[in-house]
Amino acid sequence: MLISLSIAFVCFYVVHMAGITVGYHRLLAHRSYKTNKAIEYIFVMAGYLGFSSSPMWWATLHRAHHRYTDTRLDPHAPRFGIWEAYIGWFLHKSYAEHLKPETCSKDMINDPLYKFLDAGGNWHKAHLLNSFINFSLRGVMALVWGWEVAAVSLLAALLVQQMPLLLNVVCHLPRAGYQNFNTADTSVNVGWVAFLTLGEGWHNNHHAFPGSARHGLKASEIDPSWIIIRFMKAIGLVSWMNEITINTKYKGPHKPVEVEIVSDLPTAVPAGLAAAQSLAKPELTPVAVLSQHTRSGNHRRPRLKIKQ
Repeated sequence: MLISLSIAFVCFYVVHMAGITVGYHRLLAHRSYKTNKAIEYIFVMAGYLGFSSSPMWWATLHRAHHRYTDTRLDPHAPRFGIWEAYIGWFLHKSYAEHLKPETCSKDMINDPLYKFLDAGGNWHKAHLLNSFINFSLRGVMALVWGWEVAAVSLLAALLVQQMPLLLNVVCHLPRAGYQNFNTADTSVNVGWVAFLTLGEGWHNNHHAFPGSARHGLKASEIDPSWIIIRFMKAIGLVSWMNEITINTKYKGPHKPVEVEIVSDLPTAVPAGLAAAQSLAKPELTPVAVLSQHTRSGNHRRPRLKIKQ
């Protein structure tokens, strides 16, 4: 019984997680591949049943995250508070002016399913609707397959809900991972987050190329979500997809680079020290010795650092 429930948990987790990564994220938010409406709805509803709330709300805020990364307009930038980046932004009531779906998600506002699930733009109502549908589903599952299966499904869905929230924080903490691309933001690749999110943790790669359906670029960067999309392309369910590789040149904004410039000018002497030296008994130094001294390794060449 325990083994069967464990297998069921993993299956539920993968289905709901793929709904977020393949449906909500790479399809709705970034349109990194094209598929028919039936496949789109299947993946999106798999994510929705993982307590991910309104698909239009999710895609709209994610697009804003890329547009305003690490600024005050970013819905969840850790540099302005871990709590707000993790869950605080989730609890707001409505779209801010710069987050309006009419501006950020024109490709979704006329979809009847997405309009219904967005509850008129009231975030609280949309979250409550999502919770009602999710708990109702588990109630039906309990009646049909028993409370154990329903409980395992509920646990997997609630855990999946936390993964994007965790990623929003961890994958924007520079010390938590590494960068393949010198992007101007704080995004980093974090392997253990990628494992839990079916490849979403290769976040620096994603910020360098947001429109790519592929996030894991190196051989060691395994990306199950990309494998799913590639498989659908092979069997004809995906008509087009945007794919980049580790060799694709990054052309976006870069972080400022510190450049060290060495000057041949003598180091300036502080005014106080110069005054004290003027009061001391002067010593005559032969010209030949002075010349040797100024050319020796003891002569300090000031180093200035500037940012380009």
